Amino acid sequence: MISHQCKIRVLYPDTDKMGYVHHSNYARYCEKARWELLRELGITYKEIEDSGIMLPVVGMSFKYLKPAVYDELLLIETELKEIKGPLIKFVYSIFNEENELINKGETTLAFVNAETRKPCHPSLLLLKAINESPISKDL
Repeated sequence: MISHQCKIRVLYPDTDKMGYVHHSNYARYCEKARWELLRELGITYKEIEDSGIMLPVVGMSFKYLKPAVYDELLLIETELKEIKGPLIKFVYSIFNEENELINKGETTLAFVNAETRKPCHPSLLLLKAINESPISKDL
């Protein structure tokens, strides 16, 4: 299991008329948390893309348990759940400042050859980073 924690402060434009974080922003928050997990592994999305592999999101789901509000500091725990064939899955738990679980989610991304736009094997750069990282445990 590979996991990482990321903090994000809710900005005013992230909220709706009720003062709650608009549901669309949870996808952005999780994307940032995913990038930070990869950085912690020692690789960036840019490096993966520069190697000729794209990572489009092919599946996403969220369970909204409690609203987040303006200026609240959220903690996002991200876990790289699995790499299976051309797919990579991440799961997220988002906590508010009172350490209450307010959102659970998951995203599935596909490894896609940038030239052919066809699914491909996982990025060798990413697999190497996972194998060599001190935060990596059994995946």
